[in-house]
Amino acid sequence: MKASRIAAAGAVSGIAVLALSAPAFAHVSVQPEGTAAKGGYATVGFKVPNERDNASTTKLEINFPADHPLASVMPQPVPGWKAEVTKSKLDKPLESHGKQLTEVVTKVTWTAEGKGIEPGYFQKFPVSLGALPENTDQLVFKAIQTYSNKEVVRWIEVPQEGQEEPETPAPVLELSAAEDDAHGASDAKAGDDTEVVGAAGVAYGVLAGRRRDSGAAA
Repeated sequence: MKASRIAAAGAVSGIAVLALSAPAFAHVSVQPEGTAAKGGYATVGFKVPNERDNASTTKLEINFPADHPLASVMPQPVPGWKAEVTKSKLDKPLESHGKQLTEVVTKVTWTAEGKGIEPGYFQKFPVSLGALPENTDQLVFKAIQTYSNKEVVRWIEVPQEGQEEPETPAPVLELSAAEDDAHGASDAKAGDDTEVVGAAGVAYGVLAGRRRDSGAAA
């Protein structure tokens, strides 16, 4: 009897721990739709959960990294939300993939035109962006989430490798290897296939010639 009570108490405490720790996983994040390769373009989605049970999310601000500016940023329309793209002039033009950049996108703001993200729901905000930098493995986007009760949550803490995740981590986009490497592998495979096909063609020609010679001799 005592053992069963202890087990039940343990189960309850376990549920309590899960309930307390669950919000730590519910934060603004970013994930690519497909791949986000260095030097290329990608479509990414900013996932925004509502962490409150008494208010809706009515505004989202995504700040783009100043150390790795992006020339092209285009948000996809989201029903019920108005998107505003903020650009800033650079003091000094930057060289990016052979082009001179004089202004870059520094922020995209989505404002709800209706109820926003209600309790118990999340919303994705897709964005096409590029060209992605070639000299870093990740991009950090600092996000600001505003609720209908005027509460503001700043997801701006940069996660550090080897350390515990901060309480309000910034969304981080991991970049994959440049697609040139993949293309090179594909080209090499295509070359091998071409050689095989060529060899097969030569063999067929030789065989056909032998058959013609045999027929003539007969």
